[in-house]
Amino acid sequence: MNPAEINQWVADAKSAFAAAADLDQLKIARLAHAGDKSPIAGASRALGSVPPEQKAELGKLIGAARSEINEALDKRNLELEIIRDQKVLLEEVVDITLPALREHIGGLHPLTVIKNEISDYFLSLGYSVVEGPELESEWLNFDALNIAADHPARTMQDTFFIEPLSAGLVMRTQTSPVQARTMLTQEPPIYVISPGRTYRADELDMTHSPVFNQVEGLVIDKDINMAHLKGTLDAFAAKMFGPDAVTRLRPSFFPFTEPSAEVDVWFNNRWIEWGGCGMVNPKVLVNCGIDPEIYSGFAFGMGLERTIMVRQGIKDMHDIVEGDIRFSRAFGLGLA
Repeated sequence: MNPAEINQWVADAKSAFAAAADLDQLKIARLAHAGDKSPIAGASRALGSVPPEQKAELGKLIGAARSEINEALDKRNLELEIIRDQKVLLEEVVDITLPALREHIGGLHPLTVIKNEISDYFLSLGYSVVEGPELESEWLNFDALNIAADHPARTMQDTFFIEPLSAGLVMRTQTSPVQARTMLTQEPPIYVISPGRTYRADELDMTHSPVFNQVEGLVIDKDINMAHLKGTLDAFAAKMFGPDAVTRLRPSFFPFTEPSAEVDVWFNNRWIEWGGCGMVNPKVLVNCGIDPEIYSGFAFGMGLERTIMVRQGIKDMHDIVEGDIRFSRAFGLGLA
């Protein structure tokens, strides 16, 4: 062990560090030239056997050599870390100009949107929104509403009866039973609407569906007359179809109301059939425990599908009921 040999160890270490192409190669060079089995480490351990008169001089040489080797190692390690980081930035860069994969969030079906819109409107007028069961008693669906036992609506061709027939249960054919339930349980004055799903034995075609949605309104109070009904319908139509919409009433017949009328709405420069209405039949008031000598009222009912079809210009009922998201998406999310 002499100064020339020690200098050669330093030169070999620097050469090995400079030749390392990456941090993994530098690790191998470090173990060979600065690790526990390197020549410089062996020389440090051998100092104990050196004659005392040589120990101080060799100790200084070995210490200086070790410092020079470690300095060269740190310098090359820093250079290789910079090269590695630059390579990562180039190879793992995220191209923010690429289109992202977008997942559509859920929204409300147009029927739900319009039901909420109607409910909010009548709530703003002071009405309540009431609901009832879709599986209904035959008495509430028909008898309480003055629909006689021989009325065509009570036949199997129009109504879904639930077996056994002796149970007297049907899938409600309109939301009017909710109005009957309200009159049986609340004292007048009554101002309610009842939106909901109804069932009739119809084939699905462009204008009919066996399952459809209605909204019905009921007002029971003192001195209620047809003028109140007409004003309510005009305001309702303006809300649904715009400020230029008005309604007209055509004489008709419904067991639940007397007098009764069909409701047409003026929209897109033409009259369009919208629903039915009338003054609540005194027999219905009596059936529900309300004195017709004190109270009178009106009722009206419109199909939600019909309202959407008229307002949006939809020609085919299939578009509304078949659940195609491309149809619903055109109406927006309806979350507000």
